[in-house]
Amino acid sequence: MTEGDFRKSAISAGVLFIVADLVAFLSFPFLASVSSANYLSSVSANAGLVSTGALLLFIGGAAAIGIAASLYPVLRRFNQGLAIGAVGFRIVEAVFYFAGVTCLLLLVTLSNQFVSAGSPDPSSFQTLGPLLMSSYHWTFNVVSLLAFSIGCLLYYVVFYRERLVPRWLSGWGMVGSILTMASALLALFGVIGVGSIEQGLLNMPILPQELVLAVWLIFKGFAMPGAKAVPQ
Repeated sequence: MTEGDFRKSAISAGVLFIVADLVAFLSFPFLASVSSANYLSSVSANAGLVSTGALLLFIGGAAAIGIAASLYPVLRRFNQGLAIGAVGFRIVEAVFYFAGVTCLLLLVTLSNQFVSAGSPDPSSFQTLGPLLMSSYHWTFNVVSLLAFSIGCLLYYVVFYRERLVPRWLSGWGMVGSILTMASALLALFGVIGVGSIEQGLLNMPILPQELVLAVWLIFKGFAMPGAKAVPQ
């Protein structure tokens, strides 16, 4: 793998980091009705917006796979085990992203049926609605987030050891990944609420770090000179 190939991988990963973060932020206003108290009716009234938000999250999941694919050729030259682990966990993250998107689309269908029924027997809707909502929140805010944080931590360890990016940047990434992992685990065991403010605060440090990393990769790339790559 030539230095030019490393440069292409850096630019590709940087662009995909920006895409993943951007679509995640853009999805929030489109999915506002999902968080409302009367979501069974409000989702139907905003079905187009919710579907657009689901599409943005689908793009985010695809971007996560793209990031893994872009970084793998670089990471494997230094530590193939960590490279495979990083790719694997980012793919698991994407799979659960897609599962969460499916929950959103099913919620749109359920909401449309609820509204079309006029005055329906609420028992079935009050069972399926919370089930879909719970599945959506657990997939995005716990399982997918946990896979994301582990995958990030693995490649930041390689970045830090090999000085592929400045150590302050990879160190920031490791700290952010650990805090994000903690937020998912604390939510998993009920210490904090799923999607709570506390969880959001723990997730906060990794967000600007990814954007800074993206800009660094696009304009600076990996610091290959002096790096000791393992033989292919």
